[in-house]
Amino acid sequence: PSNVKLEVGMNLTNEPGVYKEGKHGIRLENTLFVTEDETTEYGGEFLKFETITFCPFDLDGIIPEMMTEDEREWLNNYHKQTYEKLSPYLNEEEKAFLKYETRAI
Repeated sequence: PSNVKLEVGMNLTNEPGVYKEGKHGIRLENTLFVTEDETTEYGGEFLKFETITFCPFDLDGIIPEMMTEDEREWLNNYHKQTYEKLSPYLNEEEKAFLKYETRAI
């Protein structure tokens, strides 16, 4: 645990993972940016995270049947954003590769 207060402009990583001792593990990482979200009518100020790194997760290492519907939806949305953000910088062959790597599960 950290006692550091999150502030607008900070970067941090989100690193969920699972490890089998002495065997293997997996960790999926993203870098996040802290930004303002909303202020409530009672003066409460909220922050949110924006993903700032976009790279496809290797679907060969993921078992979709072990994921919840929300997890699959998150991954599919992340991969959609990844394709949308990166594809304008790629040639047709690279786009086809990225399209396959960011396919919906």
